[in-house]
Amino acid sequence: MEDKLALIYTSHQLYEIELIRGMLLENDIESFIVNKQDSSYLIGDIELYVSIDAIMKAKQLILKFDQSE
Repeated sequence: MEDKLALIYTSHQLYEIELIRGMLLENDIESFIVNKQDSSYLIGDIELYVSIDAIMKAKQLILKFDQSE
């Protein structure tokens, strides 16, 4: 059965998405990046998705990450 994905985080900064993705990976949560930025003007968002089964754990980790910044 195919896992369904849910949008968990959005940013304009790729480094921020990569930091969060790394933190999720360290906690055994697989995530996927969808970069919707225009390559010429850097307009648009970068989105991070996780499996719907991992939403609660991922949100808790991201909340801790945001509070530590």
